[in-house]
Amino acid sequence: MASTRVLASRLASQMARPVARIQVANASKRTFTVATKASPMQALKRQQMTSIVNATTRNAFNLQSRRAYSSEIAQAMVEVSKNLGMGMAAIGLTGAGIGIGLVFAALLNGVARNPALRGQLFSYAILGFAFVEAIGLFDLMVALMAKFT
Repeated sequence: MASTRVLASRLASQMARPVARIQVANASKRTFTVATKASPMQALKRQQMTSIVNATTRNAFNLQSRRAYSSEIAQAMVEVSKNLGMGMAAIGLTGAGIGIGLVFAALLNGVARNPALRGQLFSYAILGFAFVEAIGLFDLMVALMAKFT
């Protein structure tokens, strides 16, 4: 109960009431001004209106499409770095091509040594081709992700 009395007395002391001030500009001239102190409710309303105005202006400017970067040079540098990243990631595709060549070179070598195992060696070669090609496709996917993200 005592805490509510303290709170009520603090709120009552903060309510709007005129405050008389006497300003002394010169010793011979005295001015009398009356200033009003803003209540906490008025200050809260002022803060709410300020936040509403700020949100409205923010939304109005967000409707326009803005560039991701502030200058054209920065945008160009980002595009160049994306292209370089794609090119560096695509270097792995040469490894896939070399791997496929090695798989079928080994198939030809094996069939030349033992023509009776041609069917079994061909199935192993197709399996090796699929594994090497999968690695190449993964590398191509990484290269495209570097370009378009």
